[in-house]
Amino acid sequence: MYRVFEALDELVTIVEEARSVPMTSGCVVPRGDVLELLDEVRDSYPSELDDAQDVLDHRDELVNKAKTEADDSLSTARSEAEKTSSEARAEAEKMLADARERADEIVAQARADAEQTINNARREYEDYIARAQSESDRMVQAGRAAYDQSIHEGRSEQARLVSETEVVQQSQHEAKRVVDEAHEEAERLRSDCDAYVDSRLADFEELLGRTLRTVGKGRQQLRRPMSAPFDYEEWQTSEHGAAVSEH
Repeated sequence: MYRVFEALDELVTIVEEARSVPMTSGCVVPRGDVLELLDEVRDSYPSELDDAQDVLDHRDELVNKAKTEADDSLSTARSEAEKTSSEARAEAEKMLADARERADEIVAQARADAEQTINNARREYEDYIARAQSESDRMVQAGRAAYDQSIHEGRSEQARLVSETEVVQQSQHEAKRVVDEAHEEAERLRSDCDAYVDSRLADFEELLGRTLRTVGKGRQQLRRPMSAPFDYEEWQTSEHGAAVSEH
């Protein structure tokens, strides 16, 4: 292949360096050299090119053969697919039929269980109603008996209370007396409290008077001329007397 490329390069060089024919685009090349190079190119081609040419020559045959084989494979695949689809459809129909049969059995069993449950519940309800009615009748009878007993005891108690009316009246008089004494004691205590509060207020009023007089004297001392000395002993004596009186 290297010689092929080299020969082609020499051919290009010959053509480029060939003498031009005046007034045309042609040129004059040495025929012998060109033919020799072309023979070398032909002899240098690998045998694979001949095989490739043979393949090209038999291309249509190979394409038709491949197409025939592809059609056969496609037909076989379609047949297999149809067969598989038919088998799958049959299997699916069988499974669907089995599922429907199983579902019908489950529904039938569920209905039977539901009817059995309803019957049992109905019997239990009837038994419960019967027991409740019996218990209700028993409670009504017991209530009536208790009511009669209460009426009897009430009447007996009423008779006993009527017989003890005098005791009740005496108790009421005694209670009234105790209440009256309590009111009197409360009035007395309130009067004592008022007297005590009045005496304490009077003492406080006297203390306030003395305090006001002391304050007045202090203000008078403050208003005296600056030359006059502050009579501290007189003011202290007044304050001491007020404190003693307070105690």
